[in-house]
Amino acid sequence: MSSLVLGFQEVDNTQLLLVGGKGLHLGELSKIEGIQVPEGFCVTTAGYQKTIAQNETYHALLNQLTMLKVEDRDQIGEISRKIRQLIMEAEIPSDVVQAVTHYLSQLGDELGYAVRSSATAEDLPHASFAGQQDTYLNIIGNKAILQHISKCWASLFTERAVIYRMQNGFDHSQVYLSVIVQKMVFPQASGILFTADPISNNRKLLSIDASFGLGEALVSGLVSPDCYKVQEEEIVDKIISTKQLAIYGLAEGGTETRQLDPDQQKAQTLTEQQILQLARIGRQIEAYFGCPQDIEWCLDHDTFYIVQSRPITTLFPIPEANDQENHVYVSVGHQQMMTDPMKPLGLSFHLLITPAPMRKAGGRLFVDITPNLASPDSRENLLNAMGQHDPLIKDAVMTIVERGDFIKSLPNDKKEQSIGKSNKGMSYAGFQAPIENDPTIVSDLIKRNQTSIEELKQNIRTKSGSDLFDFILEDIPQLKKILFDPQSTAVFMTAMDASAWINEKMYEWLGEKNAADTLSQSVPNNITSEMGLALLDVADMIRPYPEVIDYLQHVKDDNFLDELVKFDGGQETQNAIYTYLGKYGMRCAGEIDISRTRWSEKPITLVPMILGNIKNFEPNASHRKFEQGQQEALAKEQELLERLKQLPDGEQKAKETKRMIDLIRNFIGYREYPKYGMVNRYLVYKQALLKEAGQLVQAGVIHEKEDIFYLTFEELREVVRTNKLEYQIISKRKDEYKFYEKLTPPRVITSDGEIISGEYKRENLPAEAIAGLAVSSGVIEGRARVILNMEEADLEDGDILVTAFTDPSWTPLFVSIKGLVTEVGGLMTHGAVIAREYGLPAVVGVEKATKLIKDGQQIRVHGTEGYIEIL
Repeated sequence: MSSLVLGFQEVDNTQLLLVGGKGLHLGELSKIEGIQVPEGFCVTTAGYQKTIAQNETYHALLNQLTMLKVEDRDQIGEISRKIRQLIMEAEIPSDVVQAVTHYLSQLGDELGYAVRSSATAEDLPHASFAGQQDTYLNIIGNKAILQHISKCWASLFTERAVIYRMQNGFDHSQVYLSVIVQKMVFPQASGILFTADPISNNRKLLSIDASFGLGEALVSGLVSPDCYKVQEEEIVDKIISTKQLAIYGLAEGGTETRQLDPDQQKAQTLTEQQILQLARIGRQIEAYFGCPQDIEWCLDHDTFYIVQSRPITTLFPIPEANDQENHVYVSVGHQQMMTDPMKPLGLSFHLLITPAPMRKAGGRLFVDITPNLASPDSRENLLNAMGQHDPLIKDAVMTIVERGDFIKSLPNDKKEQSIGKSNKGMSYAGFQAPIENDPTIVSDLIKRNQTSIEELKQNIRTKSGSDLFDFILEDIPQLKKILFDPQSTAVFMTAMDASAWINEKMYEWLGEKNAADTLSQSVPNNITSEMGLALLDVADMIRPYPEVIDYLQHVKDDNFLDELVKFDGGQETQNAIYTYLGKYGMRCAGEIDISRTRWSEKPITLVPMILGNIKNFEPNASHRKFEQGQQEALAKEQELLERLKQLPDGEQKAKETKRMIDLIRNFIGYREYPKYGMVNRYLVYKQALLKEAGQLVQAGVIHEKEDIFYLTFEELREVVRTNKLEYQIISKRKDEYKFYEKLTPPRVITSDGEIISGEYKRENLPAEAIAGLAVSSGVIEGRARVILNMEEADLEDGDILVTAFTDPSWTPLFVSIKGLVTEVGGLMTHGAVIAREYGLPAVVGVEKATKLIKDGQQIRVHGTEGYIEIL
């Protein structure tokens, strides 16, 4: 009998599969000293399984359901309804009935009870499943209670619960339901308490929602509750809502909704003393469970009863620090154009390379900028650098500084080490004096880099085991040298300064905005924009061969290159693609994470882009595009110089301007090269490490080569050395990574977990305009294509690409579009540089762009002013 029904006191924390998430937490809560939990018991999942175990129709329907996809809404609805009906009609086995009756007689069977669902996949740290199953209140009498137990079981197959499971990758046949039967409390007030503020994420700010009567009115959205915020034993904010309705229990069972008296509607639900008492209870429960909690409470005769507590699953984790001091962290992903989580191996490589003080959280990296905010000088340098690449980060940091409650200011003479002008989360030393205007500097830097890669490829071949790891660590300084070489940095800093000078002076002298954008079109030595044009050439190569085109339209796997030779033009196509991969195959989306699949590892990624180029362009488009950009830049240069010469002191102004234009055109293309050098090295390291992974698979240490991505560099080194690994580490990290994928990383977060959002301070925008950062001038109208995954891009010539972020791997799509909108980005991030070079109007740093703009809408992008209109 005991495994069919368990009293709350009998539940222990190993019994999730028996009592579900809610039951488990109620069992734990009832053991905390001083916390009042209404008495009750769990009808365990064993009772549910026993009821349906022998039913063959149930299993047949379940199999049908498992074969369906989220899109098959009609069939899901139909099969779910049949399963619910089946469960409702199934007879509850006599030993389950007996156990329930026994427990009810002990608690008092004439009382009203709440009958609540508790699924095994519910209130988990990574998936809350909140509100997916049903609850019934004030049920009186054994017969009614048993009936409602069946109803709860059936609610495991409501359409919304089934679809939620499909979306979160849970197997229907592995999710069971326990039912909680708990004495009703008839409260004067009830509500929800979050021990961390769900809006700001702040772990020190506790938030209480409260309304009169039963909590059902609040949960179902019938009333707007009062909201109280408590920080460190002090009520810091109160919103008293008008609460017109409340739900109360009826003497004969069930509930009713009542209109409240006008005086009560505007009354504060809890007294100040009650608010603080409830906050203390919340902190006690949080301390017991060890993480922020979402708690359901009710107040009856001056006693607070807790009827549920679960982890808050939506909070972004706090970057880990080793002290209790206040810290401010800035997202590296927003500077690196890669806000997805990185796998542990990817994170550890990034940490080996960067000199900035980094912390991990939610599978992302954050820079600790606290030391830079302490003194006014370093603070100003930092804010200026932030403003360059993401004004929203700058605004958020300004908010923290201006509040004055978090950062203790130092006098100016106590200088802290500065992150310097942070180059995408990597620092480079100070400001270089402009270098001489000599294009061979760039070709020499490129040659040096290429030689160094060739040497690396030669030398790494002979390395294996622990030697390989030592070798990579010895090579990292070479990689850093390429990334942070003062001469290399001076090249693009000079170009960036020249661009800023041109924009400032042309506006001052000629009233011309963002003139440098047009002047940057089709510059030499830009490895990323050349990559987009080179894919147009690949399309030209394939264009004359209809058999090859037809074959490419149907390929599914990565061996397609081997099969090509069967067709007329197949050998030429294969050669063209291999040549392209030879130069650009180390690229991929999210390329700063070494674990990401490169194009050379999955060449099929390029096929849709090649086919798109064949469809959207005439032959020789790459040369025409490049020449057109060059002509526009030259025409803009001549026009500016002519206009300047008409001004007072015009010859001098024109001469100075010409010098700056030459600096831009000679040097700005190199801006993309250091990262190209980095990902080149990454691929060489990765291939060597995957060879080691192959050995580990053969030895049975890991299951598949890709498992190594879930270990840090040091952990992997140890595994290779010892040939030993506790495999559950990999499984745990895979689950964590799946969870991190669902989180949205903040631009700025504090050590209290508070997320500070920045905003654009802009006047004179049209009423409905969506603001962003102007990075490439011009105005363009067209169809918005909202694309989150490059492989799914189906672009027509002239579409406007709307996406979360673009890194160099997106460049081949830029040839097909006529405008760009991204959620993250700044003036000098890759997307902005390439947009200017291709002459595409672009607005970046647009908060929630992929949600505000719908796929297929007509939009107008104002690349000069920095906003978007939906037409």
